[in-house]
Amino acid sequence: MQEWDEVYPLYDFANNKGYGTAKHIAAIKQFGICNLHRHSFVKNFINEK
Repeated sequence: MQEWDEVYPLYDFANNKGYGTAKHIAAIKQFGICNLHRHSFVKNFINEK
């Protein structure tokens, strides 16, 4: 996750380690998802189009 944090710094991947921290979830809500996000994970708190 450290390496992905460098690619996608907005999402704080280095600190969430595969589970959604409040900061990570807030970033998804603000910026949308990236290619790494599992749709089964994000469907719990955002509406995808």
